[in-house]
Amino acid sequence: MSLMSLRIPDEIAETLANLAKATGRTKSYLVVDALRVYLAREAWQVEEIQKALKEADADDFASDEDVRGIAQKWKANAS
Repeated sequence: MSLMSLRIPDEIAETLANLAKATGRTKSYLVVDALRVYLAREAWQVEEIQKALKEADADDFASDEDVRGIAQKWKANAS
């Protein structure tokens, strides 16, 4: 396991300490858990953007007719 040192604003440190006390978890546990969630979400987002760019490079777009059909479907469902 790696060791990392960082500076955080006092209000975040206080919130972290309060949450750790309330949940019976360590501050390290909470920070690692929050980083794990954040990094998973960001990695997913980057992967989806990369997929979309590959589709765009391959000219794999919806036609104007496809887009109009979907818009009409959503309008009908909203009514």
